[in-house]
Amino acid sequence: MDATPTSSLDLMRWIVWAQRKTGEDWIRERGLSHEQSAALVYLVRNPGAIQRDIAQMSRTSAASVSSLLRGLEQRGLVERRTEPGNERSKRVYATPAGRELIAGFDTAMTGVEETILAPLDQAERATLHALLTKIAADLPQPTVS
Repeated sequence: MDATPTSSLDLMRWIVWAQRKTGEDWIRERGLSHEQSAALVYLVRNPGAIQRDIAQMSRTSAASVSSLLRGLEQRGLVERRTEPGNERSKRVYATPAGRELIAGFDTAMTGVEETILAPLDQAERATLHALLTKIAADLPQPTVS
């Protein structure tokens, strides 16, 4: 039986799988879980976030986020700081080590995009982009971390 996808949606799933696998491999090489890397990326982009922000971004519970942050803290990748005048409120920051660990993620993802699109010339890429934009126009928008 031929395992090559035949429908357009099957082909899109295959492409997304290839992109995701590269990202997961990159994350795993650094000893991180998907959740840990997502939290680190979020904290680099949103320094001083509170745990509730991270829970909303990751669609998980406060208890899960607390455990996740504890593990990242033990590795020296994040730190929680108490707000002056409000000891109950803690802000979370990626440490320099945490920022350095994930610094190349965007570059790695750009590289995999280039690899995936390599068979297409610039005109074909523009056409693909226009077609995908048209398809996505009426779809629900994903949340961005």
